[in-house]
Amino acid sequence: MSEGRLILAVPSKGRLMERTEALFAKGGLAIERAGNARGYRGVMPALPQVEVAFLSASEIAYYLKSGRAHLGVTGEDLVREHITHAEDHVDRLARLGFGRADVIVAAPECWIDVARMADLEEIAVVFRRAHGRRLRVATKYRNLTRRFFAEHGVTSYRIVESLGATEGTPAAGMAELIVDITTTGATLKANHLRVLDDGIILKSEANLFASRAADWSASASEARNEIVSRLESVL
Repeated sequence: MSEGRLILAVPSKGRLMERTEALFAKGGLAIERAGNARGYRGVMPALPQVEVAFLSASEIAYYLKSGRAHLGVTGEDLVREHITHAEDHVDRLARLGFGRADVIVAAPECWIDVARMADLEEIAVVFRRAHGRRLRVATKYRNLTRRFFAEHGVTSYRIVESLGATEGTPAAGMAELIVDITTTGATLKANHLRVLDDGIILKSEANLFASRAADWSASASEARNEIVSRLESVL
């Protein structure tokens, strides 16, 4: 990390990258790749003291936690999944208005007696007697799941890590419940799943976060203030 420079971590691919670059450009903060078009470093000509790092959305959360990036654009779901007590490590500077998705708990539509989180612990006891094992919850959000289930007094379950299409795991016999993100709910419906009445864990969207662990020089702080000001003018 160059002394005095501000490191801005942005998504390296997909719609999040496109929307991020478009928003910054709208605010007069165009981002350019350094070197070839597939490079992982970039610059911001309007603010020469800014160095851009192109990372996966999950990596950005880790960079913010460790202070390797001063600012980062990523989803709140990933920050809260990968950073315990996130509010102690990062500050939200702006909600960016895209990348919206809900982290939810969903059960099979045919489970007519399970409408709320409170029903899960009761049915889990019955399920274990009948099948000799705990309910399985397929998810990529292990930490969010554990915290949310603990808050609702649900303990009789185990997490099955999902590496693919989480919505398909109940139909495939790999899990009974899922914790996943959804935007329209269409994929859940196609897989005969429904969100529990109180099963919304988090309403997420892309945010601009600032790391509390980063080395905030006067130059970096000045760049942060300019970025926030320009983004706020177009949001």
